[in-house]
Amino acid sequence: MALAFLNKWGCEVTAFTSSDSKREEALKLGAHNVVNSRNAAQLKAIAGSMNFIISTVDATLDWQAYIDALAPKGRLHTVGIIGEPVKLAVFPLLAGQKSFSASPLGSPSTVAKMLDFCARHEIAPVTESFKMSEVNEAFEHLEAGKARYRIVLTNDIK
Repeated sequence: MALAFLNKWGCEVTAFTSSDSKREEALKLGAHNVVNSRNAAQLKAIAGSMNFIISTVDATLDWQAYIDALAPKGRLHTVGIIGEPVKLAVFPLLAGQKSFSASPLGSPSTVAKMLDFCARHEIAPVTESFKMSEVNEAFEHLEAGKARYRIVLTNDIK
């Protein structure tokens, strides 16, 4: 969703992915550029060029690599719930006037504005549907890492 939002806001959007197999999908969702976060050469190529990076994942990342990707006065912002402390060196933040921040979901009025924006720009979530009676298959699909974005359970039980 972030790729679509930022694209429709008129931003130059770079998606980070840990898999080259997701490149085309990221472009289709609104990215202009795609960087494989496991490719040191690709990360080095964008060093110092990003004004803002938003992390939506709930995983531990190589945070310093993302700080290094920021331009002076750039910000790395997370909305994902990270299960362990974030380790960052302070000097690169000070020297580049860079920052790291986090926030939860917006207020009800902000969510309403986002939904209006979605309606105007025809932004919709990517979902996979499973019948409620297939809940076990849905969980297996999710746990196997095969889910693409969100799984929706539909009511087929009377």
